[in-house]
Amino acid sequence: MGREDVLRAIRKAENEARNTVSKAESEASEIISKARLSATEIVQDGRSESEASSQGLISDARATAEAEAKKVSDEGDSSIDSIHKGSDGNRTAAVKTVLDAFRS
Repeated sequence: MGREDVLRAIRKAENEARNTVSKAESEASEIISKARLSATEIVQDGRSESEASSQGLISDARATAEAEAKKVSDEGDSSIDSIHKGSDGNRTAAVKTVLDAFRS
C-alpha cells in the first residue's frame, strides 16, 4: 500500500466518521424532540386530570353545603312558625294589658 492509498483510506475513514457523528447527532436530536413532546403530553394530561378532580370535589362540596343550608333554613322556618303559633294565644292578652296600662 502506497502513501496515496493510506491517505485515501484515512480520508475515507474520516468521512465515514463524520457521517456517523452527523447521523448520531441527528438521532439524538430526534430522541430529544420526542421526549419533549411526550413530557408535554404528560403534563397536559396531568393538568386535565387535576382540573377534573378539582371540579368534582368542588361540586360535591357545593352539594353538601346546599343540603346543610336547606336543613338549617327548614329548622329556622319551623322555629319561626312555632313562635307565631305560640304568640297567637297571647296576642289578645297583650293588647288588653297595653290598653289597660294606657287607661290607668
